[in-house]
Amino acid sequence: MASTDRTLRGTRGRTAGSGPWLRRVSVRRVITTVMTYLLLVVVAAAFSLPLVWMLSTSVKSLQQQMVWPPVWIPDPIAWQNYPDAFNFLPLARYTFNTLLVTGLSILGVWVSCPMVAYAFARIRFPGRDLLFLVLVATIMLPSAVRMLPTYLMFYYMGWLNTYLPLVVPAFFGSPFYIFLLRQYFRTIPEDLADAARVDGSTELGIFVRIFLPLSKPALAVITIFTFQSNWNDFFGPLIYLNKDELRTLALGLYYFRAYQDTTNWGQMMAAASTMTVPVLVLFALFQRHFIQGVALTGIKG
Repeated sequence: MASTDRTLRGTRGRTAGSGPWLRRVSVRRVITTVMTYLLLVVVAAAFSLPLVWMLSTSVKSLQQQMVWPPVWIPDPIAWQNYPDAFNFLPLARYTFNTLLVTGLSILGVWVSCPMVAYAFARIRFPGRDLLFLVLVATIMLPSAVRMLPTYLMFYYMGWLNTYLPLVVPAFFGSPFYIFLLRQYFRTIPEDLADAARVDGSTELGIFVRIFLPLSKPALAVITIFTFQSNWNDFFGPLIYLNKDELRTLALGLYYFRAYQDTTNWGQMMAAASTMTVPVLVLFALFQRHFIQGVALTGIKG
């Protein structure tokens, strides 16, 4: 009993003496957390500076654009830069063209990539792994290598000065998006598909009723990637589209700067904001699905 009492007193003594140590650990942890968040805020502010400057300049008058030190909050706000920019060049028409190309490309990716990815992930057929290896190998081909033969193919098909070269390839799938979706489909339990097969469902039914509803995060990822790549695409419209009425926003911004007699950065930044803001809005709407999809597509090989 005496030894037990000494043990209990020693335990209480160590517990009582650990109070300052626990407080020091808590203070150190709080300081580390605060410093980490401050560092992240500084880095985020540095990366956001060009965007803030673009939005600020887009509503500045011509006099405020040349002031030094620069004015971050315009007074008065020159909203007229936006209608002036749209009147200088038919940016509304370019925006519609860009939305058309982007929307059809997203539709093509939705139609083609999930089905091919499902076949590589769940259907066993001879040569499946070899075909998937060849598919992934095409990702490593530089775009410059494919540029000339692709252009010649569309030239002999008579597709120049149409949106077909920008849209049709999406309906044949993208190797990178197929790879992402395949990785995601492999994370879905096979028991769900087996249960559907027992109930008499076909592979198409399993794909449509089970895999597609569960793959919203991965679909959000490829949707954002497709939207961004087509919305910002400059080189494709430059080599395939020569008519003014067919230009996209990226190409329109280039001619906007080339056609200006004077340097009015307010109108230029207004046109650039028109092209940048939709991408930010799309990412904000699908941010949760985007992060979840990127994380899950990289878990299993």
